[in-house]
Amino acid sequence: MKYYILFISALLLFSSCEKLLEENPQSIAAENFYNNPAEVQAGLNAIYTPIRGGGSMGALYQIQLEIYTEYMYGRGSHAPLNDYVGLDNTNITRTDGMWTTFYEAIRNANIVIQRTPLGTNLNDADRSKFLGEARFLRGLLYFHLVRNWAGVPLRTENNMDSVNLPRSTKEEIYNFIEADLLYAEANLPDVPRLPGAPSTWAVKTLLADVYMNMNDYPKARDKALEVIGSNKFSLVNVMVPDDFDKIFGPDVQSSTEEIFYLKFSRTPSGQGFEYPMYTHYPGTIYYPPGGYYTLYSDSEENSFVKNWDKQDLRYIFNWYAQTFGLSNTTILSKKFTDKVTNTAGGNDYPMYRYADLLLFYAESASRANNGPTADAMEKLNMVHRRAYGKNPLVADATVDFKLSDYSSAQSFLDLVVKERGYEDCSEGKRWLDLKRMGIAKDVIKAVKGITVADKHMLWPIPRIEYNYNKAIDPIKDQNPGY
Repeated sequence: MKYYILFISALLLFSSCEKLLEENPQSIAAENFYNNPAEVQAGLNAIYTPIRGGGSMGALYQIQLEIYTEYMYGRGSHAPLNDYVGLDNTNITRTDGMWTTFYEAIRNANIVIQRTPLGTNLNDADRSKFLGEARFLRGLLYFHLVRNWAGVPLRTENNMDSVNLPRSTKEEIYNFIEADLLYAEANLPDVPRLPGAPSTWAVKTLLADVYMNMNDYPKARDKALEVIGSNKFSLVNVMVPDDFDKIFGPDVQSSTEEIFYLKFSRTPSGQGFEYPMYTHYPGTIYYPPGGYYTLYSDSEENSFVKNWDKQDLRYIFNWYAQTFGLSNTTILSKKFTDKVTNTAGGNDYPMYRYADLLLFYAESASRANNGPTADAMEKLNMVHRRAYGKNPLVADATVDFKLSDYSSAQSFLDLVVKERGYEDCSEGKRWLDLKRMGIAKDVIKAVKGITVADKHMLWPIPRIEYNYNKAIDPIKDQNPGY
């Protein structure tokens, strides 16, 4: 059994209270809580709880983002996402729920950030690392908010009692994220306090991603290079397709590739990864409890998939054929499978892994240099070699890309985009990449033949926000098209 963040809270505190993590930390008197390491760690663990649910990063968040990609389509109530004209009422309700869970987690982080400095039985070292983790998570959550909604209300430890907060600008949110992460970088340890908690290397990786979204590629390159230079991570070797289960499988405790994963477990009840429930077809060997097969692709009709080299072990690992009335070339994702579970999957969500970091470096180094470097190509080739069962660290002329064939900035960038699409397929990262690069509309038009409406590039500010927050006008302050 995996033993991770959130599972220890009941042991740390009052084990007889089964619903401890559902309680609002604000309801506990300050003088009786956040005073010692165990209490602060329980507060830290509560930050993860909202986003691990099935309506958030436990399933629906990744599902929503995956259906937007050029290689996926949605079924049932998710099918309208294929139209790229905005969100219908059902899907707006889902994104409203994601907004709520992100802000609930931010609220929990703010409480830790506000109360920890006042703890009576904490030493300075513990205070610093606990605050570093809380600020890492708050920065991470605002990073997801700003990419999906642009400017949002900036709720901090200093205004938690304020309901009426205007939307901050996108730039203000990014500046706040950077400040949180720089603090976390300076105060988090090399080794996380628990599996699933962040280390300073997780912060540097997140900063690389943030800086790419801020178009500050020299800083992104440098942060990625710091992680590479630490020699603390390496790609997991793969020789056959099923070896990728050493990275994504339900029984993996950790790997040399893991930088920051959102942790799940089959037991106890309610701690599983619900994402596989949405990807699989009922009755397959890949997920015994069943499945909604909410998203799918087509090996012949979708050019992204059709053009994917079938010798690439990632293709074999990622897809399986399944007909259900659409066509005989319909395929489903099997990246996350759990063949023995009878509840929810034991897989973890790989938010940041070393392959991501290498591709961050390849892109940002090329952009900072106004063209690819030999080292940028080498880092990309490391990921590519692994995909063909080769040693990532040994040059191999049979699979390596040649710098001379991709010497222009644009040709190399196109190569990175393609490689990252293959590498991170089904991980909920592709759509955010395409938006960041400003190519989402062109890619969807080229592959699906659909013109993406401007309104589809952002999600609407939820009604639950502007109904109570009078500093946001439901008309003037709403995202375009809603």
